[in-house]
Amino acid sequence: MLNKIPLNLLLIVCCLVINCIAVPGCSIAINSLVKNGNSEVFSSDSDPDLVGKALPFTIKLFETLLEAFPKNKALLETTGSLFVMYANAFVQGPADQLPQDMFREKQAELDRAGQLYLRGLDLLYRRLELRYKGFSAAFQNEDASVITAIPQAADKILAKMKKDDVPSLYWAAVAGISAYSLNPLNPALSLRLNEFLALINQAYKIDPYFNNGALDEFLFLFYGQIPAFLGGDMEKAELHYNLAMEKSGGLNAGLYISYARVVSIPNQDYDTFKEYMEKALSIDINADPSNRLVNVISQRKAKHLLDSAERLFILYGADDYDDDY
Repeated sequence: MLNKIPLNLLLIVCCLVINCIAVPGCSIAINSLVKNGNSEVFSSDSDPDLVGKALPFTIKLFETLLEAFPKNKALLETTGSLFVMYANAFVQGPADQLPQDMFREKQAELDRAGQLYLRGLDLLYRRLELRYKGFSAAFQNEDASVITAIPQAADKILAKMKKDDVPSLYWAAVAGISAYSLNPLNPALSLRLNEFLALINQAYKIDPYFNNGALDEFLFLFYGQIPAFLGGDMEKAELHYNLAMEKSGGLNAGLYISYARVVSIPNQDYDTFKEYMEKALSIDINADPSNRLVNVISQRKAKHLLDSAERLFILYGADDYDDDY
């Protein structure tokens, strides 16, 4: 889920924070900076530790800008997506790799990730609400349940959305589903699953090639991990996995890991699991410079999963595993 981050140089942002708060019309400059910068200074980096330490400072800078310009849609989208990216790559990801005897520490970090996802979700919904008045309220329904259809009011608003709304739709859905996955017993989130799916489906209608298959990867994970009675469907999951692989050109290491987690581990298929982890590790991180960071992080996950195989596959003994990684 860590993709291109639309940021410019932090030094410029610092200057804007210091000098522009009281300047009339400065929101125009900020909007241009955030929306059109498209810097790959983070996403093309090969050092996740460096980026992980820099992102909190970046997020707080953008929150400072939002204090002065709370209705700036570009700032809302960028800051919201940064919360989601940071929570996924640098909070939940490392927490998932903590040893079992660190249960309390792991749970504390997962709870923190959940709160960060919700903060991002709030900002992204604020952006969509500013663009389409009544957006948030349109999903509210007194008779709502996880199996009810999306209210007509919400359908009408979604149908009005344009290509530049797709990033907000995508990151909002990622934020909502990720928060749910960390707390599936939360009724407020489980009742919104169809809402989050509707955001992705609308984004897919508008731009099915967004971020080289990111929407297909989301739908693969959604249909593959959500229980059938909540809308899970392995046939749809497989379809979107194949589409995501095609659109990414096979250069997305995280996609192989997702397949292993959704299919190989639940089916206790170690051979396929090992094959896909090796495929993830074999990807040249320089083949797609704009995705270098996410592939480095994904390869770290692949190594960790291989090291954890004895715990993940109960039918295999320790001698069955390759200790070369």
